[in-house]
Amino acid sequence: MEQTVNARISATGETTATKAEKVTLQIEGMTCASCVARVEKALSRVEGVATANVNLATERAEVTLARPVDASVLAKAVEDAGYDLAARTQTFSIDGMTCASCVARVEKALKAVPGVKAATVNLATERAAVTAAGSVGTATLVGAIEQAGYGARAIAGADDGKAHEERKKREEEKLKRDLAIAASLTLPVFVLEMGSHLVPAIHDFVMGTIGMRESWYLQFVLTSIVLFWPGLRFYRIGIPALLKGAPDMNSLVAVGTLAAWSYSVVATFAPALLPSGTVNVYYEAAAVIVTLILLGRYLEARAKGRTSDAIRRLVGLQPRTAHLRRDGRTVEVPIEDVVAGDLVAVRPGERIAVDGEVVEGKSFIDESMITGEPMPVGKGHGDRVVGGTVNQTGAITFRATAVGADTMLAQIIRMVEEAQGSKLPIQALVDRVTMWFVPAVMAAAALTFVVWLAFGPEPALTFGLVNAVAVLIIACPCAMGLATPTSIMVGTGRGAEMGVLFRKGEALQSLKSIGVVAVDKTGTLTEGRPALTDIHVPEGFDRAEVLPLVAAVEARSEHPIARAIVQAAEAEGLALPDVSAFESVTGFGVKAEVGGRQVEVGADRLMTRLGLDVSLFAETAATLGEDGKTPLFAAIDGKLAAILAVADPIKPTTPKAIAALHRQGLKVAMITGDNRRTAQAIARRLGIDDVVAEVLPEGKVEAVRRLKREHGSLAYVGDGINDAPALAEADVGIAIGTGTDIAIDAADVVLMSGNLEGVAHAIALSRATIRNIHENLFWAFAYNTALIPVAAGILYPQFGLLLSPVLAAGAMAMSSVFVIGNALRLRRFRVVAEDAGG
Repeated sequence: MEQTVNARISATGETTATKAEKVTLQIEGMTCASCVARVEKALSRVEGVATANVNLATERAEVTLARPVDASVLAKAVEDAGYDLAARTQTFSIDGMTCASCVARVEKALKAVPGVKAATVNLATERAAVTAAGSVGTATLVGAIEQAGYGARAIAGADDGKAHEERKKREEEKLKRDLAIAASLTLPVFVLEMGSHLVPAIHDFVMGTIGMRESWYLQFVLTSIVLFWPGLRFYRIGIPALLKGAPDMNSLVAVGTLAAWSYSVVATFAPALLPSGTVNVYYEAAAVIVTLILLGRYLEARAKGRTSDAIRRLVGLQPRTAHLRRDGRTVEVPIEDVVAGDLVAVRPGERIAVDGEVVEGKSFIDESMITGEPMPVGKGHGDRVVGGTVNQTGAITFRATAVGADTMLAQIIRMVEEAQGSKLPIQALVDRVTMWFVPAVMAAAALTFVVWLAFGPEPALTFGLVNAVAVLIIACPCAMGLATPTSIMVGTGRGAEMGVLFRKGEALQSLKSIGVVAVDKTGTLTEGRPALTDIHVPEGFDRAEVLPLVAAVEARSEHPIARAIVQAAEAEGLALPDVSAFESVTGFGVKAEVGGRQVEVGADRLMTRLGLDVSLFAETAATLGEDGKTPLFAAIDGKLAAILAVADPIKPTTPKAIAALHRQGLKVAMITGDNRRTAQAIARRLGIDDVVAEVLPEGKVEAVRRLKREHGSLAYVGDGINDAPALAEADVGIAIGTGTDIAIDAADVVLMSGNLEGVAHAIALSRATIRNIHENLFWAFAYNTALIPVAAGILYPQFGLLLSPVLAAGAMAMSSVFVIGNALRLRRFRVVAEDAGG
């Protein structure tokens, strides 16, 4: 069994010979055979290595192990020989992050590891993507994360997604249990303390039965259980972080609640230590704060689970079994056992198991979950089918062409996950702020306490404590950390459901500021293949008579225009008669005898050569030419019989797409290698603002640069190999998913269907997502900025108003829920025809 280094390194950083006999190392810097020999020699010297074979062409070393060997030892041997291991990207699942400062701390810890080139941590997905030199072992990275105070596991494969979901489900269930415990114990504390202050009858009842001091004892017991059982999570993480000089949200909660609890304990058991008039208890504040924050965490966990619904739905499209044709019979096998080349039988109503090509039968396939297009697509012999789509009407058999991780659905899931895990440029602001935010809050709380103690009215100590706790609690930066990643997750997931894939998360932000959309013509605006668009016959001829005769002659020609005429006849079910004496007349056309009749097809000059007057169709020919169509004439038995037009037809959805882009306030340009007359004709019909025609691929790049200078940020839409340079040059490259793999690889966004309306959808979704992020960030920052002074007591001198720590805890908990709830609105995103962006 062979594995790469990326898959071979466990959480302990060791390889295991029983699990894998070989390790594959990707090596950089080798140039000749002596390099190969040097690396092989260095690896062979490592204790535990049986053999080492290095391939210069692939720049790989295949190392066979006799016993477990730490991967970092192999890497060091390669580096000592003077070569480098290629950088690799690993993904880790991280436990214990609660706010933006946690994200900053984990990133800082990872980037401090020698050899780490980049580290990106996402609070919403609770994952870290780390790009590091090959010598950096997984165990080293896990250790760095754990040293920062968080749990980490390397994500090794597809099954980890299920494991992650299970962990999140268990965490949600634990939060629900802890919340129930905390709430049931906090309620009597709240009633005993706040009820006695607010309701005279409760005060009289408490004083007449258990008494004030005994009431405090009971509150002490109940609150202590709340803090050190369901609330213990805050202290386990927050206190060590505080002692390391890197406080986080848990530290704020821990310090705030412990301050209230400790003060109350002193007031209960050693009141003489406190100044006169300051002997009060705040057990209810500590207990309610923990309960409300647990409520916020629970609601947050439930809401965060919904942000990844799109991924779960995509994964759910993958069938578990397939029906294979083997040895003349059909057998059901697990999807993992299907290999390329297998014949797969699909009955009506079943999902297509893997990607393939139809070899038998006809049917309609619902591809809406892949392309976003609602109409089923007809499939027959030679047509491609995509794994995860639904067979509707007929039974078909197809040959598997891509299985496992190579299927389109698997690639879509990977693209969506990568986009969801990425950071937008706007996130840089949050990162800068959160690095100092929590320490600043703790400083503000300390200052609040000192100012109240020095200048506040009596009891100054009580006022100082309560307001300092309120500052600590109100300022927890949970919402800041969730503001951007949750919107990205929901936005990219909604895009995938609409057939718009963001391969790079940055494109989600870049598309918002696009000023011009440049499009390729062939295959993007048009169908990408010639088709018969018009046929006009004079009096005395019948269309049903002329078309099969013309098609029969053209069937002998290999010209694309000829094929278009033949396909049109076949599509109408017309039988083509036998042809004899076929002759191609260079520069003029073709002629042949068809069923005893002489047929000539070609340009107007062929008709003139035959002595036929084409003036009858002069006006029609001019109109067709203006529309960018190629006119042809046909003569039968020496008489002018028809004028035909062939063109690459515009896709039915293209006019609506161009109109939608114009409504969004965008300029639309067409860049094509086609002739200028055809390009301008299509531009006139579609209302395109700028036309660049008759250009080679490098000319497309120059055209993109010119348009960027004139109109600002530019998105380029294309589908062919010749579009790849322009896609790469554009600020945002958008590839038609039905195009070539090279174009898709060069693009930032992929439209899974051939529908150009997806461009308008992508731009509208980008605008909606960035607007959503701005709303979240405004709430998160404005909330903290506005309420920290209120919590500190700025309104007290003039209005006599103070913010209770209990209210602060409730507001803080709800702020995160608000941010996630706002992000979840993107799940309902719809593109309406009148939408002009925003």
